[in-house]
Amino acid sequence: MTMDKKSYYERIESPQMLDYGVYLNCDKLLTCQKPLAEMANADELQFQIVHQVEELWMKLIAYTLVEVIDYLEKSDTHRIVTLMGRVHRLMRLMTAQLDVLETMSPKEYQQIRLQLGNGSGQESPGFKLLLRMPYDLWDAFKASYLDGRGLTVADVYDEKYSHDDSYVVAEALIEFDELFQKFRANHVYLIHRSIGLGSKSLKGRPVDLLQAGARHRFFPELWDVRCDMTDAWGASYGVVRDAIHDKVAASTTDGAVA
Repeated sequence: MTMDKKSYYERIESPQMLDYGVYLNCDKLLTCQKPLAEMANADELQFQIVHQVEELWMKLIAYTLVEVIDYLEKSDTHRIVTLMGRVHRLMRLMTAQLDVLETMSPKEYQQIRLQLGNGSGQESPGFKLLLRMPYDLWDAFKASYLDGRGLTVADVYDEKYSHDDSYVVAEALIEFDELFQKFRANHVYLIHRSIGLGSKSLKGRPVDLLQAGARHRFFPELWDVRCDMTDAWGASYGVVRDAIHDKVAASTTDGAVA
């Protein structure tokens, strides 16, 4: 008996619609991809779905961050931390699911790439929105948790450190920043594996954008304070310190002599 691929395609694309499927608009959702019979190759479906799911996660992240900004303005620390925890989990999901695309061979990616026209991930609507939102997050945090409390970033992390609300919220923001950088860095590695970073056809620019983006920081003040603290503390106890093993060796020798 020969498998009827067409029959399976029909079942995949047009399943029976009961209440659950109706609620999720599965009839529309499953037509958001190219018809299976028209795919450039067997990997194009996963390519489309992974990127479409990324857009859905970014929509949820953006929606959640709007709520976070509102709670920042109200200084509602508990809600901020809870919602930022959700954002952090979503960022990890986005990064992890990029691994699915590594199951695609370079040859298959080249065939799919022809279907994109001149498009690239840099045009992602969700990604472009998320790049803008941290400015509003920072303004709301600064107004409520720094200026509104007569604090600076240095106060929160060092001079008046008490692991208070300002510190907890600042750490939630920097974790989002860190996870976003990891997502962008993973994307660079994915491009490296699928089409190569030294490709002449890329003319350098897209790769330069990707690599520069992976080094971008949303909240530089929260990163810089760590450098400032290390420099300040280093100035007080010296950059070069006595080696611990020398002290241990000396005490051992003294003990043996005694």
